[in-house]
Amino acid sequence: MPKVKVALIGVGNCASAFIQGVVYYQKFSKPEEFVGLRNPVLAGLSPKDIAVVAAFDVDARKVGKDVSEAIFAAPNNAPKVADVPALGVKVAKGPLLDGLGDSTKAIVQVSSAPDADVTKVLKAAGAEVMVNLLPSGASQATQWYAEQALAAGCAFVNATPTFIASDAAWAKRFSDAKLPLAGDDLIDQIGSTALHKTLLKLLSDCGVKIEETYQLDVGGGTESVDTMDRTRDAKRQIKTESVAASLPYKAEVVAGSTDYVDFLQNKRDSYFWISGVYFLNAPMKIDLKYQTVDAPNAGSVLFDVVRAMKLALSKKVKGAVEPVCAYGFKRPPQIVPIEVADKEFAKFVA
Repeated sequence: MPKVKVALIGVGNCASAFIQGVVYYQKFSKPEEFVGLRNPVLAGLSPKDIAVVAAFDVDARKVGKDVSEAIFAAPNNAPKVADVPALGVKVAKGPLLDGLGDSTKAIVQVSSAPDADVTKVLKAAGAEVMVNLLPSGASQATQWYAEQALAAGCAFVNATPTFIASDAAWAKRFSDAKLPLAGDDLIDQIGSTALHKTLLKLLSDCGVKIEETYQLDVGGGTESVDTMDRTRDAKRQIKTESVAASLPYKAEVVAGSTDYVDFLQNKRDSYFWISGVYFLNAPMKIDLKYQTVDAPNAGSVLFDVVRAMKLALSKKVKGAVEPVCAYGFKRPPQIVPIEVADKEFAKFVA
């Protein structure tokens, strides 16, 4: 198939890791060289088949710049791993709407440039897959961009916790437009939620009865600020439901973000506590800390999702693509165990 033409909504840290990843992995050809990718080739597509053709943001330090330059502009603080050549794609000014919360207003410098005609830009660029990387609290903006995807005839990937794919009305609109949709709330490659679910399933499969468990995240970066300001409760609900679904019985489960620490930059610290009983009702407890770099954690999953959405377009799949949603997102239309999601996704892309 031809290249996957991607439009990025929001040129923040995740966009930086995604674009750096496209450049970084292009120089490899052997499967063993693709360290860090779950699927070096998916549906016949490798990273070199992914092309960013359009990008939108509101920050004056990014708007009007080539996307290769914009991804390293403040307030982005994702680590620089690859030298990205000029891509010939300038960041267009998107509408602000509810893209900023009270806390991020002091961090983002809103551009005074006029808003671009987003649908026109998408059509001119030949964009096929729109990836929504807006802050978690930008619900109005997320819905607005979903409208632009429908108008431009693009598949839509919603990486935010705003309900789009898991909302029956939105799913129907994309189905009626004969366009694929995936979401909601992108899962990390090796994120705390996936690790938590895996630990609980392993213990439960071994006969341990989990009684109580929590997972709390502390992070730096603009997204963490926005989460604390506007979406902590919503993200906690999504994460808690996702983690609880890994157990075949009810237990006391809490999972979600708890605080922002500036000097962590783009890193995230996750704390897990698990309490249960096993043979002869003997007590068992796990208390651990886990640290990751936030932005790269989205890259591998996004690579898989955008390639799967290109496949969905070629197959003329319409509406919420359930195997892709369950595989790549914390809040798909139907929450299923990890092993079921992986199996269904493998069948879809086979």
